[in-house]
Amino acid sequence: MSWLLAVAVLLSMLLMGDTHAVPEMDPYKILGVTRAASQAEIKKVYKRLAKEWHPDKNKHPGAEEMFIKITKSYEILSNEDKRNNYDRYGQTEDTQPYGSSHYGHRHDAFYFEESFFNFPYGSKNQRDFADSKYILHFNQYVNDVVPNSYRRPYLIKITSDWCFSCIHIEPVWKEVVQEMESLGVGIGVVDVGYERRLANHLGAHRTPSILGIVNGRVTFFHYAVAKEHLRQFVEDLLPLRLVEQITDANYQQLLNSWHELNKPHVFLFDQVPGVPLLYKLTAFAYRDYLQFGYVDQGLSETTNLQKKFNINSYAPTMLVFKENAQKPADIIQAKGMKKQIIDEFMANNKFLLVPRLVNQKLFDELCPVKQFHRRRKYCVLLLTGDEEPFASGNQEFFSFASTNTKEVVRFAYVYKRLQQPLCDILMQKQDNGQSPTQVVILERRNAAGKAFFKPVTAWNGSEEDKQRLLDELEQLKKDPSILTHDAMLPELNNEFASVFLIRWIYAFSDYLSEVIDDILHNNWREMMPLLSLIFSALFILFGTVVIQAFSDSSEDNQTKTKAKDGTRAENGSPRAGGAPSRAPKKNFVEVTELTDITYTSNLVKLRPGQMNVVLLLTDTSKNVLLSKFAKEVYSFTGSLTLHFSFLNIDKHSQWMVALLDSSQDAAQIAADDIDGGNHKTDYTGYVLALNGHKKYFCLFKPVYTGEDLDSKTSEEERMASGVRSKSGYREEHPTRKSNRARSISILQIHHKLDRLGLWMERLLEGTLPRYYITAWPEVDTIAPAK
Repeated sequence: MSWLLAVAVLLSMLLMGDTHAVPEMDPYKILGVTRAASQAEIKKVYKRLAKEWHPDKNKHPGAEEMFIKITKSYEILSNEDKRNNYDRYGQTEDTQPYGSSHYGHRHDAFYFEESFFNFPYGSKNQRDFADSKYILHFNQYVNDVVPNSYRRPYLIKITSDWCFSCIHIEPVWKEVVQEMESLGVGIGVVDVGYERRLANHLGAHRTPSILGIVNGRVTFFHYAVAKEHLRQFVEDLLPLRLVEQITDANYQQLLNSWHELNKPHVFLFDQVPGVPLLYKLTAFAYRDYLQFGYVDQGLSETTNLQKKFNINSYAPTMLVFKENAQKPADIIQAKGMKKQIIDEFMANNKFLLVPRLVNQKLFDELCPVKQFHRRRKYCVLLLTGDEEPFASGNQEFFSFASTNTKEVVRFAYVYKRLQQPLCDILMQKQDNGQSPTQVVILERRNAAGKAFFKPVTAWNGSEEDKQRLLDELEQLKKDPSILTHDAMLPELNNEFASVFLIRWIYAFSDYLSEVIDDILHNNWREMMPLLSLIFSALFILFGTVVIQAFSDSSEDNQTKTKAKDGTRAENGSPRAGGAPSRAPKKNFVEVTELTDITYTSNLVKLRPGQMNVVLLLTDTSKNVLLSKFAKEVYSFTGSLTLHFSFLNIDKHSQWMVALLDSSQDAAQIAADDIDGGNHKTDYTGYVLALNGHKKYFCLFKPVYTGEDLDSKTSEEERMASGVRSKSGYREEHPTRKSNRARSISILQIHHKLDRLGLWMERLLEGTLPRYYITAWPEVDTIAPAK
């Protein structure tokens, strides 16, 4: 019986284990590498597979899924901690349930590192489970976050492994994230250990940090991490003048401005004294389509307004006004309005009943290009004027359009004075003379501008015009081929272009307030680029004035001296010894060091047509290589398109590696650089020609001339000591032996640039291979400890 009991217990344990089992993937099999593969091999295989299975290049139905598996496998194997965890326990982060222990179902066992050293941030997986949903990468930030920040703000946390200060803000952060995400705020987390490039791009140099992004602009949070402070921080990120305060005195004027603004108005009635954050976020997202106002029901100045529209004081109410300022076009009322309900309400009321076509973007949305036969969209356009004689006809057209119930027809109008090219094309097909106003039915066929249309009637708002238009619409429903005319439509003029100046002034004022805020909070690290720019401009201005003053005085002295010498020569007085009156100016090559301060101006923002020739050196080889570099490039200094710099790889050791990795031909360059695959490449003596504008570089690698350095050194020593006796030479031989070893090392470094002159000639001829990159890598501002 005992063995039967043991078998039953074993089966029950296996069944319990199966209930916790999760389908796992083998990253080694997916990448096709062995468990003993090095990081270099894994990286090489990943680059090849990612390029092969990228959804943009591989049209296989399973390409996207395979690409995701390849990326996840590389994330596991490229991180030593994750790789060790998988090798020991066969588990990845995807196979561990949220809130479970580090080792899954083995949580009942005792593990020293988990029990005794159980820090919340010591175990990265616990942090990753909470933040994995919001982890940001550099490409994701550039392609998604920055464009979306023009429609909603983003709140981003900067963290890192073993960040014990992050433990204190984590509860508040989770609570704020839960609230802000429900309101529509974007959330992001940047791990400095894995995304140093993104952290440097954002200007975050310490952890923990919290920052906000709106309209592509980064703003840092400087106050104590509290829920109220973070909520206020998000509100301050939004631009001013998003929502107007509505009272009995100004509501009528605002509602009557629909014609000038070409937008509906949205009024929110609520008991809250301030504008709710959800409403501000909605106004920011739909500011290009709607004008927003807020009515505080607790104020006595809004009593008449509430009575006029019969507003219920027990629940928030939202009204939409279009052409009719006396009656709302739509209404919504609910306690605790949710974001999804508000978004749907706004999307259904983005346009007026009969909007005016004021730019190409609005034209594309109101009259979209035909995609399928069942998704035809027709536009009924009134080509009219904005003068007083056209007012009655325009009003009759608005009344006719308000009774339209067909979803496939959209009514709009244009002013001929402001959109003359479009009106000329649509009205030139008429049989009779041109009339002041015209109604045209239009269908767009492609994005290039091709459209089919038919002029319907000369419009003056009479009943005959309305009946003729109605008959044409009924016939269009049965036979779309009645649109007999075709044309290529021009792009619409932007009638609100003058408003951009006001927007620029507002944006500049917001930026100025941000700068002042940074100065008040002593955020000097983030302010360093701006301060550097200001001091550089002042230094250049001051230096130019001083140099100009000295040069003017020296030129005057030289002119006087030349005149005096010329007079003496004419009188027959020779110059002493035939020597010139002054010594010639010393020629030199200006070589600038690339640092975190000069990097942007000398490379990233280099003007089109300019190139920077950069020498890579170390502290020990600096003097020798710079001297040789100046001799080799001296004959090319007459070119105004070339700049010469050097980069100390002792201070910026990772820059060259990051540059080669980001190149499209990284595999080819790496194969040429690596000797046997086991030695670290020495980049001393390498020369790069960097084109900052077109983002490519040409590479010069040191080539030895093959000279016998030992024999040459011995011959030079014998020549130098030829005047001495043999005994003297033997006596000084030990000292010269050590000097010769030192000279050999110097000569080896010296000969690294022997072929640089030939390479420079090919550079100017344009025959060198070019290696293109997506973006220039950042220069580390902290030198490694020596």
